[in-house]
Amino acid sequence: MNMFVFALLIIAFVPLVLATVVENFNHVERCKDSLYMGTPPLGIIDNTLKKICQRYADKPRYVTLYDPEKRIPVYSGYSFKKTEGESRLDYPWMYEPQAILDDYSDVVLYERGQLNPDQHQSTPNDRAATYSLTNVVPEIREFSIGPWRMYQELIRVRLNNFCRGKAFIVTGVTTRGNMIRRNNQNRVGIPEELWSAYCCTDYDRNAPLNVRAFFPTYAAIGKNTKEDNAIVEMTVQELEILLKEKMNVDENFQIFYQNCVSPSPLPLTLQHTI
Repeated sequence: MNMFVFALLIIAFVPLVLATVVENFNHVERCKDSLYMGTPPLGIIDNTLKKICQRYADKPRYVTLYDPEKRIPVYSGYSFKKTEGESRLDYPWMYEPQAILDDYSDVVLYERGQLNPDQHQSTPNDRAATYSLTNVVPEIREFSIGPWRMYQELIRVRLNNFCRGKAFIVTGVTTRGNMIRRNNQNRVGIPEELWSAYCCTDYDRNAPLNVRAFFPTYAAIGKNTKEDNAIVEMTVQELEILLKEKMNVDENFQIFYQNCVSPSPLPLTLQHTI
């Protein structure tokens, strides 16, 4: 075996260990620290969904709730890292048994949209970890490079400037069942909408009043379409009401534990083994 073929095999093998399916997220090695209070969104009916701890360079990086039938994430949850915002597009896309690069080949209408975007991460390894296909959904190009990218930048600047502590973000999708098809087979679900919510309990209380209105938590949703795709910001509770009509969730659906209000002391039910 020549060295070139050997190198290709190494490249192909390494990404296979990235998306680790776990029973739950309640341990630091299962990506607990990527979630506010170590708690994922509650009330999602997930009998067939897979909990994935996204690992890179042998460390947990963020979480994904993955739909193996639609081959897209329902959401990714991550801790925001302050950055200058530059996007590194030279990282290789890493596939897993749940998702393959061919699903996105020759699909000219769509971008591979990261739910945990690389510009919300700071270190090279954290950024590289976002290039997992289990963190990706098909985004209409005009939406992806237009309103959605501008919203991601807005949140980056807002959290950079006014979040004093750790910020947590959950970004997800709604779907109606439309699929990208290949060889007469359904391959990848197409989101109807993308939504996102952040939580930062330690923020600048001296910020202008119009800024403080967006803390400690706020949210947004936008249609994954070519036109009429403006991002609408709203409270997290307003987003949850919308998502109850669009997602397979129950009446207890809640994106952040206790609506992003830090309890003191931490309840026994959340004092997981670390």
